[in-house]
Amino acid sequence: MATTKCKFWLPKKKRFCTNLPLGTSPFCGNHTARNNDTWVPCPIDPSHSVLQDNLEAHLKKCPFKKYAQSLSLLPYYSKGINGGGEGDELVDYVSSEMKRKAVLGMTAQEVSELIRKIKSVHALICNDIQESHKIPDACGIWTNHEIDRKLPFQEKHVLQQASILGNLEDVGVIKPSGAGGTQKNQSCANGNGSCVDDDIPAVVEFGAGRGYLTQMLADCYGIKKVFLVERKSYKLKADRSLRQIESLTLERLRIDIEDLNLNAVESLKGIPYLAIGKHLCGPATDMTIRCCLAKHGDQDNVAEGTVNTYLRGLALATCCHHLCQWKHYINKGYMSNLGIDRDYFHAITWFTSWAVDADHGTALSDVEGRGRDSDVSGEEGISRNMSAVERALLGFMCKDIIDMGRSIWMKEHGLDSRFLKYVPSNISPENHLLIAKHKNILF
Repeated sequence: MATTKCKFWLPKKKRFCTNLPLGTSPFCGNHTARNNDTWVPCPIDPSHSVLQDNLEAHLKKCPFKKYAQSLSLLPYYSKGINGGGEGDELVDYVSSEMKRKAVLGMTAQEVSELIRKIKSVHALICNDIQESHKIPDACGIWTNHEIDRKLPFQEKHVLQQASILGNLEDVGVIKPSGAGGTQKNQSCANGNGSCVDDDIPAVVEFGAGRGYLTQMLADCYGIKKVFLVERKSYKLKADRSLRQIESLTLERLRIDIEDLNLNAVESLKGIPYLAIGKHLCGPATDMTIRCCLAKHGDQDNVAEGTVNTYLRGLALATCCHHLCQWKHYINKGYMSNLGIDRDYFHAITWFTSWAVDADHGTALSDVEGRGRDSDVSGEEGISRNMSAVERALLGFMCKDIIDMGRSIWMKEHGLDSRFLKYVPSNISPENHLLIAKHKNILF
């Protein structure tokens, strides 16, 4: 007799769940409907969730428990060190659904005021965002399809990676391989005659994933040491091909950016480095900035100090602004001074999803280009009275405001910082790049 299986259909796997049903229910324990179901992030690893009623039992058998225990023994692990949350330690994570309900619960007058605030702030701080689509000659082996065929190649990703590196080259942070070797910048720090070395022997890629941004950097520019920061384990990584480069050493740091004390990584101490990241989701961008701009050996005084003297430059391509959290955001003080409090900030993050809801073709570029001249209507209703173009326009404004606040914070803490749009929207609507470098290396 065939064993009865759970009747829950799994659309991604295109089959029914194979677990056994629970009691008289046609579904297993995972898929049986319960009254007042509440899913909560697992305290051991928040990347997955569990029913609150099952939390105690889950913690005893969570597959990430052993990993979490080994993580706590690492010298550079410091839980929550880059999380921010000054004065907001008791504020829980605000989900996208919670943000949506909060916005839809606003009155027409409140929505009208919020949209006016977004337009006003955008006009004040986002009036000089440049487009900088760079495809450097140094990346020719990738853009001309001359790489090893075993390496994954997608045109849109190659163009994004090349433009990130092209903008770093444009501001003088990196040089193509064989471009004359190490050069010394003649601007001296603090007037005491000590000069900054332009050579960048180390690169730290945050949210590295499979590491193919670093792969292009290693193929096209002279780097000596690579650190790939990623909390997940990936297959088909660039590590194998990177390790074949004799002059390069590679170290993977499997850790959440929120918990990384970069100053405690022994093999990075005293070495100038470049921080990069492609599509750092939501608060990961804020955590990366906080991680890199901490005072050397003194993370607690980041708000008071200057940039770590070993950080030479930074290039972070941001994304998933709808996941941003007030607790983690790097420049809460500046936003508060502009009249954007915690609730307004979370509403703004929810609106950002509208920027990528539209067609990612040429029409999207047209919407983005109209950002400073168009009038956003729809004050009497959020989406009901707004066209797709108006929704996308408002979403782009909100994304700009979030990233400009980050760029301003870096300027205030010792870096020459720029906020650019590094690829056209039809390549990726997530086209924001925060780029910065040490003030003693002139743009």
